[in-house]
Amino acid sequence: MTVDSEGPLTEALGTDFFSVRRRFTEAQWDTFMAVRRYVDRVVSPAAPAAWDAAEMPWEVIRGLPDLGIVGDDITGYGCPGNDPLTCGLVAMELARGDGSLATFHAVQSGLAMKSIAMLGSEEQKQEFLPAMARLDLVGAFGLTEPEHGSDSVSLESSARRDGDDWVLDGRKRWIGNGSIAGRTVIWARDTETNTVLGFLVDTSSPGYEAEVIPRKGSMRSVWQADIRLDGVRVPERDRLPGAESFKDTGRVLATTRGTCAWMALGHATAGYDAALRYALERQQFGKPLAGMQIVQERLVQMLAELTGMQLYCMQIAQLAEDDDLAPTIAGLAKMNNTRKARWVLSHARDLLGGNGILLDNHVVRHMADIESIHTFEGTETIQTLIVGREITGLSAFT
Repeated sequence: MTVDSEGPLTEALGTDFFSVRRRFTEAQWDTFMAVRRYVDRVVSPAAPAAWDAAEMPWEVIRGLPDLGIVGDDITGYGCPGNDPLTCGLVAMELARGDGSLATFHAVQSGLAMKSIAMLGSEEQKQEFLPAMARLDLVGAFGLTEPEHGSDSVSLESSARRDGDDWVLDGRKRWIGNGSIAGRTVIWARDTETNTVLGFLVDTSSPGYEAEVIPRKGSMRSVWQADIRLDGVRVPERDRLPGAESFKDTGRVLATTRGTCAWMALGHATAGYDAALRYALERQQFGKPLAGMQIVQERLVQMLAELTGMQLYCMQIAQLAEDDDLAPTIAGLAKMNNTRKARWVLSHARDLLGGNGILLDNHVVRHMADIESIHTFEGTETIQTLIVGREITGLSAFT
């Protein structure tokens, strides 16, 4: 496989070594290419400055509804109803351009909107989903707490019934979009039954306070927030009726965990593309770096890992299409792909030499951003133990 050596380090190259393109329908290919063009022309050029300034690229974000991708696989309510492979390709491409943008989209489409689509009433779906698909309304998903990350089942935020309202108290941390959302899905424990319930909290309500977490070294241009809930009143109509236990929370997370595997693939693809193009263009000792045996060996190793990641993603998309994607399979794909992406990106940064640490060359940004995916929606350690429990029948954690 050869490539044209001319062009910026952000431009996509040919990485389909095992010809998975043949499995795309024309509709899937059209969506994929529309997003790819948007990433090459709009997303990637804007990403370094936004990352450096820790500012959300609103002009870039506002272009997402025109691509027909906000809402992922939700059908109706102004959402695209995309199939699992299309959703995965979109997540991959957005991450290839900017992990922060991909994370914004994943929170909006995969966590906030999916919670409403899976667990909400018909009235809630009609009220919120069309506006969210247009990005007229931004959503967030409030599960993680300062003292409860991997053991989120132990969450302490409380919900107390008071007449026709619920009163919410507690704290949340690392909540993507939490400071900019109009509605945040808050998970809290019923003080009477001790069960976990879900609420669509109006963020303008008295007692809801969100503060952006500063000084991040990863995903800098998407804002995560510390949230404080101090006697926030939520009407019964804004409780998610399908959220009756933590298992329902897990149902939402299970649908989005595979997205992390696709996003990791996007970051790794960006690193490989940049390394290959740089190696073809960079002259050292009188010839291109790509002409050196050790560089070719490393590029081939990177491609081998990238291709394996692609096959993981293609299979989880097929299983999702067949409604047979088990949470442990999605977890294994997420664990594998984030681990491999970190490896690919470390080699990409090294192959660029000193230029590899410049934001304008993009690799170091992806190298930093993959650290977030490696952690969120279940750390590598937790995913490993979940799969370990599946194959041994023995739980290594509570």
